[in-house]
Amino acid sequence: MFSRSTFVSKNIFVAMGALFVSVGLLVLPVFAGNGVGEVPEKISMIAHPGAMFALIVFFLSYLAVLFEEQTHLRKSKPVMLGAGIIWVTIGFIAPSYGLDHYQVRKAVLHGLEEYATLFLFLLAAMTYIAALQERQVFGTLRAKLVRAGMNMRQLFWATGIFAFMLSPIADNLTTALVLGAVVMAVGANDPKFVAIACINIVNSANAGGAFSPFGDITTLMVWQAGHVEFVDFFPLFFPSLASFLVPAFIMSWFITPHKPLALKEEVKMKRGAKFIIFLGLSTIAMAVGFENFLGLPPFMGMMTGMSLLMITAFFIRKVGKKRDPQFDVLEQVANAEWDTLLFFFGVIFSVGGLTYIGYLELLSTSMYGGLGASVTNILMGFASAIIDNIPVMFAILSMNPDLDQFQWLLVTLTCGVGGSMLSIGSAAGVALMGVARGQYTFFGHLKWTPIIMLGYAVAIVVHFWVNDDLVGIYSPEDTTTHQERSVEKIQAE
Repeated sequence: MFSRSTFVSKNIFVAMGALFVSVGLLVLPVFAGNGVGEVPEKISMIAHPGAMFALIVFFLSYLAVLFEEQTHLRKSKPVMLGAGIIWVTIGFIAPSYGLDHYQVRKAVLHGLEEYATLFLFLLAAMTYIAALQERQVFGTLRAKLVRAGMNMRQLFWATGIFAFMLSPIADNLTTALVLGAVVMAVGANDPKFVAIACINIVNSANAGGAFSPFGDITTLMVWQAGHVEFVDFFPLFFPSLASFLVPAFIMSWFITPHKPLALKEEVKMKRGAKFIIFLGLSTIAMAVGFENFLGLPPFMGMMTGMSLLMITAFFIRKVGKKRDPQFDVLEQVANAEWDTLLFFFGVIFSVGGLTYIGYLELLSTSMYGGLGASVTNILMGFASAIIDNIPVMFAILSMNPDLDQFQWLLVTLTCGVGGSMLSIGSAAGVALMGVARGQYTFFGHLKWTPIIMLGYAVAIVVHFWVNDDLVGIYSPEDTTTHQERSVEKIQAE
């Protein structure tokens, strides 16, 4: 347990960061001048006392999440309540600015669409993870790792490298869930190892997902928006690799290279385990293929794969001499991490409400206009650690700033790996807090934030070093030159 002084000191960084964002959003309307390009009613709505009240509600709900370890109040509860209060507030103040109930309802349903796609994807992924655990896949993997003779430090590197290599294909969330379960199995009697290994998995999974359109939702958003072509994400490989290797190298020296505890009994996979592994890989391939070749959202592939899992479970339960009547996929769904799924509901609708009011839009535009692209894109990585990278990237894309390929890759990199600074900064971190509850925690991650920030800085330096030839290159779909863009912006203003 933390002492009172330690508890207070560890909250200073987070509280100051969240307070800085909140105060900044409150005072921006005062300093926003002409040329910002906002819709007038948005600026007026931001200045409304009700809008400021909504921002305070968001700050307090997120503060409650940060204190989850001390209050034992599940993180989903305050953010869900905050989301409800924020949208009720919008419902009251919107008519004052010519926005009727239909427009507000349409905005809420748009948020529901965003959440539903994420929810269904996560539900299928978590169901597969639960089914693999029940079929003793991870327990068997643990046994094989122990028999391979690797010590804890070697296991640390093995899981980190595997996370970096798998996340570009399977996405960072699924990767973190899979390897988090492996770490929990291998380090069952070593909570210190579990904590550091989980941090390494989150960081490496986020880093690996940054150079692939399918590795993270933010990279997928940039690719679908047409700002960067599919193969043009690959120059981020070396910056992403640096953001993984630098923190991993430092953290590895804090792991005692002792052997895991030997297993007292033989662990074997249950009937159908190997076929479920095949189904899991096929489901990932379907999610990628549906998006790449058919234009269908990835959750369609995941849910199709989940249906195959349910049919497979039926045959395991009902057919054959070795049928297992205890294996029920619906029970695996019930065992899914519902607190995590509902937490995302609160985050998406809370941030969606602030976006509808105009806060994130005004913040993004003011920063790009005042600080410049490079500084703003680097700061966006810090914002993604506090707010979450998905709404941050959505705000950037909605403003459509005049960025070349170098800058679009920079903001993709920073939003992708910046979430590793805090455990709540990425879907991978939030999910692992649920899987390794009590061992991988917010404050446990926070102790290593300076090391992860070092990797973040090195990744940015590497990007400026190896990708400087991309400066001034724009999407092939955009035939206008930078000079023509500048003239158009001046004329518009």
